[in-house]
Amino acid sequence: MSGGLARSGEQNVLIVGAGRLGREMAAILQRDRILGRRVVGFVDERESVGGDVLGRVDDLARIARSEFVDEVILAIPDQHYLARRVIRESRRNRLNVRAIPDLYGHEGGQERRQSGGHRPNPLVLEYFGGLPVLALHEEKAPTSSLFWKRALDIVLSVAVLLAAAPLLAVIAVAIKIASPGPVLYRAKRVGLKGRKFICNKFRTMVANADQLKDGLRVDNERQGPCFKIAADPRITRVGQFLRRYSLDELPQFWNVLRGEMSLVGPRPHPLDDVAHYRLDHLRRLDVTPGITGLWQITARHDPSFQRNMTLDLEYIEHWNLRMDLKILWKTVFVMLHGSGA
Repeated sequence: MSGGLARSGEQNVLIVGAGRLGREMAAILQRDRILGRRVVGFVDERESVGGDVLGRVDDLARIARSEFVDEVILAIPDQHYLARRVIRESRRNRLNVRAIPDLYGHEGGQERRQSGGHRPNPLVLEYFGGLPVLALHEEKAPTSSLFWKRALDIVLSVAVLLAAAPLLAVIAVAIKIASPGPVLYRAKRVGLKGRKFICNKFRTMVANADQLKDGLRVDNERQGPCFKIAADPRITRVGQFLRRYSLDELPQFWNVLRGEMSLVGPRPHPLDDVAHYRLDHLRRLDVTPGITGLWQITARHDPSFQRNMTLDLEYIEHWNLRMDLKILWKTVFVMLHGSGA
């Protein structure tokens, strides 16, 4: 994954070579779940494309994006030239690269010496279920910063949920009085690496709002995959107030506490919106979604999905803890101003 935010959790692995060696490696990874690895499929120049053979080496960049690949493992010791192509393409897409030896003529750290003059790291030999594996390239991850980001998520989420408990109770009663239906709206959203989770919000619409959505798409005011209507007829009177001050999103602090969301990050989109993403839009799923982000504090009324995407990618590429704190601080003033939709 590119940018300042690094991978976390389970690692998605693409194996190059669907022959005996590649299949053996896949079986080992799937059986042992070594370091949280999950095999998404294979690329192969000799096997027919279909099933778990996702394409050819020329398709690697597309597959890496659509399958949220973190690591490539080479299992083609008899195809040296092809392996070198894979290594170059993988590094270009900022993927970790491991290989079952032969080394394919790879001279550890040569490219790094030429570009930066740094002393190269030695090749690391590991054993996955008895198979020797060499780490040829490892993307650097800001582990310490991610730890503090998660710590900030936990501490502030607990604090907000405890401090806002009386307010949460009042809102729940108001929703029940205003219209029939559940207090919470719990819907599937797409999060980190395309994983689906249940996102919690206070219900601000009539109970059958999802069934009415398709009939309102002709009035959609957003450009691109997202759906939004400023004067949405499904919103209740209590819901209008909650949305104005973003109080409907308070239950999402529970999602943050569970690790499904972060305080700051791209907003999680519904499944039907994500189904209309272009390939390049999937980059926003490289990171954990958030309650607030750059778009919320700078352009929340801008109807352009591309503007939304640009701000999300700016956050992903330039993220640091100071940016998160700045966004959180500005979000407070946006909420108090009552400029929510």
